[in-house]
Amino acid sequence: MSDTGIDAPLMHPILRNDYAAKWLGIEVLKVADGHATISMELRQEMLNGFGIAHGGMIFALADTAFAMSCNPHTGSTDTITVAAGVDINFLKPGIPGRTLTAVANRRQQSGRSGIYDIQILQSVPGAEDEVLAEFRGRSRTIPKRP
Repeated sequence: MSDTGIDAPLMHPILRNDYAAKWLGIEVLKVADGHATISMELRQEMLNGFGIAHGGMIFALADTAFAMSCNPHTGSTDTITVAAGVDINFLKPGIPGRTLTAVANRRQQSGRSGIYDIQILQSVPGAEDEVLAEFRGRSRTIPKRP
């Protein structure tokens, strides 16, 4: 573990105490201003009664990428950026054992409000990744609570 308390080679400060992201097994692939790419393997305990990805698991992955893309990867001492609202569209079923990747990008920022698009991809053996879902987040920057 580094002296910052972050125990992964590539991490984001908001994940330091994010136990849900740890349980999901999220791996940070890339972080930059207004961008985050993360992934996780779709495990059996993440499936619904139909044997496909529970929508909440896909949403949680997208929401984590959203949070990482709208908060500075260098950290902030005075503000946090949170979700003001989101929409998600599920396009295909998530298949157990596949890797899901969320790619988040800021589309627009105006004052304390922002719009972010997150595409959730699913690995396909022997083929290109396919789009599993599309997520749009609306953010709001607020003062950090003491």
